[in-house]
Amino acid sequence: MPVVSTPYPPGTPCWVDLMAPDQQAAIDFYRDLFGWQGEKGPEEFSGYAILTLNDKPVAGIGPAMAMGDNPPPPTAWTTYLSSADAEATAARITGAGGALIVPAMEVGTAGKMLIATDPTGAVFGVWQPLDFFGAQIVNEPGAVIWNELNTSDPAAASSFYPAALGVGVAPMEGMDGYFALNVDGRTVGGLQGLANQPPGTPSHWATYFSVDDVDSTVDAAVKAGGTLLAAPFDSPVGRMASIGDPQGGPFWIIAAQGPTPS
Repeated sequence: MPVVSTPYPPGTPCWVDLMAPDQQAAIDFYRDLFGWQGEKGPEEFSGYAILTLNDKPVAGIGPAMAMGDNPPPPTAWTTYLSSADAEATAARITGAGGALIVPAMEVGTAGKMLIATDPTGAVFGVWQPLDFFGAQIVNEPGAVIWNELNTSDPAAASSFYPAALGVGVAPMEGMDGYFALNVDGRTVGGLQGLANQPPGTPSHWATYFSVDDVDSTVDAAVKAGGTLLAAPFDSPVGRMASIGDPQGGPFWIIAAQGPTPS
């Protein structure tokens, strides 16, 4: 389902964004890599840029800034889960053992957002849509195709997300140690432990972007100043690789084979 025209059901990943020390450099890198369009946005929203593919929103890039007593965020892609009520979701997050980094706040007429950590330390966002519901292109080259929680404690995470966001967790058929995140009976993401991650890797949400050719995309990213974090390899779901952008932001690319989430 490449084009999304209606709001995402609560609990579904609906948006990703990146906060970068050099916003313009980040926009240029990803625009060249994925064929996105877009530029810095209004100053009233700190220049936050909504990048588009085929004239439809796919991701956001903003400047990394300190908020209150918090230091500027690390350069990393944040996954946002949809919510019907950001304040109520915030209460469930803290009640289930999570913590708020940025409490629920209005973003003009677009919606309400918050940033939180789950009990294992993974950072994620919550988005309550008003005028803007999130990505309108998914599961095609240049767009997000998968969101995945890599956690130090799968059992704790498997208890938290159902309680806080109504997301179901179930073993993924044919993939030992991998779990599907489900909303309304539909798989919307994945969950796994850190066994396959480099030592010392903290819990985190990973963003996967779809591409036509993993190897050529890796070459282009490295030539543009990116770093290869995981060399291209074949998996049961497609060929993939992990890249760090020139400012250190990690992400995955995949040329998926077989059906993608709808």
